[in-house]
Amino acid sequence: MAKDQLEVLNVLDQAKTQLYHFTAVVIAGMGFFTDAYDLFCISLVTKLLGRIYYYVPGSSKPGSLPPNAAAAVNGVALCGTLAGQLFFGWLGDKLGRKRVYGITLMLMVGCSVASGLSFGSSPRAVMATLCFFRFWLGFGIGGDYPLSATIMAEYSNKKTRGSFIAAVFAMQGFGILAGGTVAIVVSSIFGALYHAPPFAHDPVGSTVPQADYVWRIILMFGALPAALTYYWRMKMPETPRYTALVAKNAEKTCADMSKVLQVDIQVEKQDLESQDRVETASFGLFSKEFLRRHGLHLLGTTSTWFLLDIAYYSQNLFQKDIFSAVGWLPAAKSMSALGELYMIARAQTLIALCGTVPGYWFTVFLIDRIGRFTIQSIGFAFMSVFMFALAIPYHHWTLKENHIPFVVMYGLTFFFANFGPNSTTFVVPAEIFPARLRATCHGISAASGKAGAIVGAFGFLYAAQSQDKAKTDPGFPAGIGVRNSLIVLAVVNLLGLLLTLLVPESKGKSLEEMSQDYCEEAENRSKSEAAIG
Repeated sequence: MAKDQLEVLNVLDQAKTQLYHFTAVVIAGMGFFTDAYDLFCISLVTKLLGRIYYYVPGSSKPGSLPPNAAAAVNGVALCGTLAGQLFFGWLGDKLGRKRVYGITLMLMVGCSVASGLSFGSSPRAVMATLCFFRFWLGFGIGGDYPLSATIMAEYSNKKTRGSFIAAVFAMQGFGILAGGTVAIVVSSIFGALYHAPPFAHDPVGSTVPQADYVWRIILMFGALPAALTYYWRMKMPETPRYTALVAKNAEKTCADMSKVLQVDIQVEKQDLESQDRVETASFGLFSKEFLRRHGLHLLGTTSTWFLLDIAYYSQNLFQKDIFSAVGWLPAAKSMSALGELYMIARAQTLIALCGTVPGYWFTVFLIDRIGRFTIQSIGFAFMSVFMFALAIPYHHWTLKENHIPFVVMYGLTFFFANFGPNSTTFVVPAEIFPARLRATCHGISAASGKAGAIVGAFGFLYAAQSQDKAKTDPGFPAGIGVRNSLIVLAVVNLLGLLLTLLVPESKGKSLEEMSQDYCEEAENRSKSEAAIG
């Protein structure tokens, strides 16, 4: 790397951890708290939506979403997220990280509220408006991925950078936990106010009219944490690396960072003028030079994130189906609509509390000690081990006396997803690509992950159906069953472990060192001029 690298970047790499770093984690992290809440709370209320809008009078089973509606409600936000990751990642490199950051947050706030206000009285109208607003909610959420990761990476020092980026992502765990908690509280309150008998005793009365407010309140609550951080997002200055390396304004970089880091960064005028000699790499995303330097890196980040999300979103979005399949949740007939919501939320909250949240924070504490590659490899390996352990003796786990061990094993797959590739696939793309293309490449990697999530959401919905057509959910064809679906997911994780070999280790290295952000021509020219001088 060129010896006359802008002094401010050296200062940032060596800066001590300060209050501002933690403030940035909270500001960026609350976006991810909202992301996780909004993406995963829908899985809590889909059973309730089915009971409210799709009950067939005289049927022996509670109402359930038909296949097309279930797939749309679960997957449309993921489609929006994919589009948002690509668009806002590209826009963040063109216009700057800060300028685009507020747009994504306001989109999330507005669409969270609108999702809960989905209008209409017919099932088709409610589902159509819900899917419309959840697509645009996902679009805003998608922008948060590349922008939050890039902003945190470009503010951090190289010693603790991984921990800070991972901490932003770890707020997802609290978002998932909050979703379950809000569902428990709201369903409990409405259940106490409007008592309803189980479906088996009174099919119509088991779903009280007021249940229609419950799912709306749960969805709209996601707007609150995002709205509370909007002011602070707008107060953040542009990241120093974007200002210095992309906007080419080293003087403004020094001024901004003097305020942020509360140190006086003094750079001589000739050092500022030397920026003309220290040119950042000018190759484009589709150039041969990018392919030569970062092609395999991009393949590694996209493929591992794609494979990880197939398994991770399958697990998260359809926990309730797996719990029902092994008998951990009571039969739907034995519960009222609000009672079923309460039981689903309680089960998912327990998994989040015991497996999901601890996994994220193990990564935060260890990522800068043992490295990204090690954590990702461990995660993929143990996810495979536990899924095979659940799938191969599957009948064993369906026995009533084995339900608790099953939940423990299932929780461990979440632990190693988050103390593993679910965290590292977010961290690494923010560290290894050039500043001019950093948000774009992170957006491409994240979008690849969401493509995997869509495969998981739609595929697992059908695949996990019983092989016996008589035991499938109404409207669904026979599938391969939960056991075989878990085997498929275990194999997917093994492929992720193999492709992790393409991802470079970035522990303890500066962003410029990892991304080769200074072109060789500029470095050679600088050396030549120094020799002449």
